[in-house]
Parts: sequence; C-alpha cells; structure tokens
Amino acid sequence: MLNPNMQKALNKQVNAELYSSYLYLSMSAHFQSQGLEGMANWMRIQAGEELSHAMKFFDFIHDRDGQVKLTQIESPKIAWVSQLEAFEDTLSHEKKVTGLINSLVNLSVSEKDHATNTFLQWFVTEQVEEEAAAKAILDKIRLAGDNTVAIYLIDQELAKRTPPVPTATSE
Repeated sequence: MLNPNMQKALNKQVNAELYSSYLYLSMSAHFQSQGLEGMANWMRIQAGEELSHAMKFFDFIHDRDGQVKLTQIESPKIAWVSQLEAFEDTLSHEKKVTGLINSLVNLSVSEKDHATNTFLQWFVTEQVEEEAAAKAILDKIRLAGDNTVAIYLIDQELAKRTPPVPTATSE
C-alpha cells in the first residue's frame, strides 16, 4: 500500500503528465494551423505518449491499493512565435518533467518505498530519451535558421514519426 506522501506525489505526477499531453496537443494544433503537418504529427504522437505515461501512474497507484485523485489540468499555451520557440519550450518542459521524476525518485528513497522506486526507473530512462529527442530537433531547427527549405525538410522528417507499438513492458 502507498503511504500518503507517496500517493499525493504520484497523483500530482498524473496531473503533470496529463498537462504534458495537453501541451503537446496544443502544439500540434498550432503547427497544424501553420501548415506544418510533420511537426503537428510529431507533437500529436508526443501527446499520446504523455497520456500513456499518465495512465502508467494511474494504474500503478491502483496496483498499490492507492486512490487516484484527478485534479484540474492547467490550460496550456496555444501559440508560438516560431518553430524554434515551440521546440525550445518542448525541451524546457521535458527538463521540468525530468526534475519532477527525479523528485519522485528521491521521495521513494526517503520513504523506503522500493516498489515505487523500481517503477520510477522506467521514467528516469524515458526522460533521457525525451530530452535527447527534443534537443535533436531543436538543434536542427537552430541550424536551419530562417531557411524555409530546411524547415520544410525538417517538417517532412517529423512527418515520418509513428506511434510506438505497445509491448508487454510498456502497457
């Protein structure tokens, strides 16, 4: 069973993951309205991944005989000045989530909650991948600068992203 401190923190993370999904869905809508279908696709898939992360926390809380408490989700930003700004926000947001995950790991250690610590290790690894993916795209957009052809090519590359295939370990 989850202790009250851990349950409260995990519930906050459910909300944070749902907010992440909202944020990326908002970015997808923004890119869609700009005619950047590839970037819209990338963000929409990212939104789906964040929703799946929220559900992992949701299910874990239940598996540990805890109570999920859903709270209001903050409204995300809806417009960005440029692709650069949007992906800067993406990387910044992923770094924030990494901090949240690290705080949960620290709490699980201080609470001697080994099951939660083990559960969180997947997210520690996932955040390394999330930050690296956002940084790689951001680096390309920075390199492209104001070159619209380069932005078009980046958009075409991001259009190729497909949702991950669920596996027994990711469900």
